[in-house]
Amino acid sequence: MLYQMHELGRAWLAPMTYWAEAGAKMFGAHGSWLSSLPGAARVAAGYELLYRIGKDYEKPEFGIHSVDIDGVAHPVVEREVARKPFCRLLRFKRYADDAGQLGELKDDPSVLVVAPLSGHHATLLRDTVRTLLRDHKVYITDWVDARMVPAAEGAFTLDDYVGYVQDFIREIGAGNLHVISVCQPTVPVLAAVSLMAARGEPTPRSLVMMGGPIDTRESPTQVNDLAAHKPLWWFEANLVHPVPPNYPGAGRRVYPGFLQHMGFVAMNPERHFQSHWDFYQHLVQGDLDDAEAHRRFYDEYNAVLDMPAEYYLDTVRIVFQEHLLPRGLWDVGGERVDPSQIRGTALLTVEGELDDISGQGQTRAAHKLCTGIAEADRAHLTVAGAGHYGIFSGRRWRTQVYPQVRDFIARYAAPAAQA
Repeated sequence: MLYQMHELGRAWLAPMTYWAEAGAKMFGAHGSWLSSLPGAARVAAGYELLYRIGKDYEKPEFGIHSVDIDGVAHPVVEREVARKPFCRLLRFKRYADDAGQLGELKDDPSVLVVAPLSGHHATLLRDTVRTLLRDHKVYITDWVDARMVPAAEGAFTLDDYVGYVQDFIREIGAGNLHVISVCQPTVPVLAAVSLMAARGEPTPRSLVMMGGPIDTRESPTQVNDLAAHKPLWWFEANLVHPVPPNYPGAGRRVYPGFLQHMGFVAMNPERHFQSHWDFYQHLVQGDLDDAEAHRRFYDEYNAVLDMPAEYYLDTVRIVFQEHLLPRGLWDVGGERVDPSQIRGTALLTVEGELDDISGQGQTRAAHKLCTGIAEADRAHLTVAGAGHYGIFSGRRWRTQVYPQVRDFIARYAAPAAQA
């Protein structure tokens, strides 16, 4: 009944959040006579803080409408290339008026960004996509909130995730494709490409794996410890719940987004409390830029999705408890996953020095498994001072990580005639 109780609580809170939103506008809007009263700024700030704590956060938009390339703004259109029950494959297509520039854009290598299915929406990688668009044709996996998928569509497992990645690689074409996996998808991406290589299928020209749990026995984090020290039945009994009747996926078993969000906050409660207090102070002091930065961050951070229970439990067991991939014991659809079969694909791994989700060495472990890739075609980057999010979003991503990712991809890109 936990999910139903959560929905009931949201319904009870809704009138209060509407009232708080109205109060923030009445006491804070320019031209409102209430905003001229003594203490109005503090009242408006308190109302907005209450509103943002209680409101429901919908999935944000990517909102990427243009990209600056060599000082010229190029329009960008978001297109759906393929659709599956649990995921959409999106492309951000760039346009140019000049025929020469358009030809150059078409010759750029294609990049498939495999976003994590681990609580947040793919829009968390907005900065990753926007930066990549300068030099690449960019695709991304946009995972669907499991509560919005009718139960008639069936279950979604980690094996299905591997299958989705393979289908998307075939859809785009591996000839000039480079795959970037961020966090959790490093495992299914490595499995997908390993199986394709073993079958003799074309594989991407390069893999860039960022902050992922290839081998969680290396530098275990708090996240790893929880998964390792609780039995699988505990996760199923305490974290898996049926979707309530008011959603299309009614009855589907999921790991609810609101429980995941509670876990995110519980990892650093002091930091989040301080952030909200600072937001209140910024509003009182009229520091609108910092207040808006807070809104943008939490609009993304607080927007979470439900994960299919089968996929979640598979991940806990296979990745964090039994370590089947690094032990060479993982079978997907009856086929053994053997990364040593990968030969024509270059490999770059990226880790953050201060990553508290995927510890140092967990992603780098891919090099020990991909023995078929020549040493000259493998590289590793540890980003000094970077946490988990810093390796794919923000200043460090744009100034330190991206230039090396761009150059690595360029080194293995197909000639323009083959692109």
